[in-house]
Amino acid sequence: MAARRPWSYAVAFSQAIRHLGWLNGCLYALARLLSMVSGDRVRLHKYYLVAQPVTEKCWLQSHRGKTFEIHQVTEFDPVIRQFPRPEWAAPYRFKQGAVCLAALREEKLVGFLWLLLGTYREDEVRCRYVPLPVGKSAWDFDVYVEPEHRNGIVFLKLWDEANRFLVAHQIQWSLSRISAFNSGSILSHTRMGAQRIGAATFLSIGSWQITASTVPPYLHLSTHADSFPTFALNPEQPHRAERAH
Repeated sequence: MAARRPWSYAVAFSQAIRHLGWLNGCLYALARLLSMVSGDRVRLHKYYLVAQPVTEKCWLQSHRGKTFEIHQVTEFDPVIRQFPRPEWAAPYRFKQGAVCLAALREEKLVGFLWLLLGTYREDEVRCRYVPLPVGKSAWDFDVYVEPEHRNGIVFLKLWDEANRFLVAHQIQWSLSRISAFNSGSILSHTRMGAQRIGAATFLSIGSWQITASTVPPYLHLSTHADSFPTFALNPEQPHRAERAH
């Protein structure tokens, strides 16, 4: 494979700045560089912590998206083999009590969304999220749509079903974390009314992890797998809420 030319890195950096802004663009470039030179031994993540209001209103009219089937996936559902995720991910999530909604077209996976009515132990970095108020807030994560359907209606189709599930459980807020490096996801959630209630940056160096956040505990050092920060997030504290952009 031919080495990537220097000008191509400059173009990629320029695009990151344009889409993410100077701070997040520079952090994204740094994250890519650290991953490349360390073989993923050193990783950098920045997340926005957001709260999205649960609504009974459907984002799609009833006649749209009928070619897509949305159903709740069980732990032993064969469709899980189509998930572009490590084999351990689904069992790890189901063990925490997570619910998975999958979008299919002619039995082929086109997208999925995970929900948890309680505490979620993150599987990309070491941390735990506690959605508050208890009984009124849930956690959503790993919303995925196949690339060829990302400009279509699958995302909204999944969220209509997710909202129905959450309304049935008297949930008013769905909290989540969004990569600050994913401008498309940020925009999609903002359009659905998401509010930013915090941000957290994680630097992992081997077994060590340094966390800096705008919400408690603000700064955390972890040296082993059983050490991690806990974020108790409450969207009903209005002084913390801002538009997720």
